[in-house]
Amino acid sequence: MTKRPNPLDKYARFVNPGVVQWIGVRPKRKLPLQSLETVDAVAEYGLAGDHRMIKTPGSGRQVTFISQEFIDQIQHFTGYEVIDPATLRRNIVVSGLNLNCLRRQRFRVGSALFEATQLCHPCARMEEALGEGGVAAMIGHGGICARILESGVIKLGDAITVIDSTEN
Repeated sequence: MTKRPNPLDKYARFVNPGVVQWIGVRPKRKLPLQSLETVDAVAEYGLAGDHRMIKTPGSGRQVTFISQEFIDQIQHFTGYEVIDPATLRRNIVVSGLNLNCLRRQRFRVGSALFEATQLCHPCARMEEALGEGGVAAMIGHGGICARILESGVIKLGDAITVIDSTEN
């Protein structure tokens, strides 16, 4: 049986490798994120120590990613000089690539393999965290959600690279 080509593979050659800048997990819902230097990504479950890991296996929102470039845009729109990544409630901050191009793509971070499932839209909690207009400031800059296909370790400074589906 011939594998059907992924029409988004044509974009993979335009996505530069990125770098992990920040990692955070939340032990329980609504608690602040804890910043880490390394984390285990567990296939079909999530990041070790994160409250989402105990949810139903196979979820498309096991891990959330946002780029530093998106955070810079959010800072511009809100007027903040600096926004702590934990404020935005995403698990991993990367830099050097346009995360929106990873939608429906497979990519490797450290030794773990991910599949981007959807854009990560801002929720009403961003109004509390960033003030009035916080949601509007994040529209289009909220990052992506992903599921973990292969377990692995992720460390600060690790590369994030797109995997062409023909390589699988």
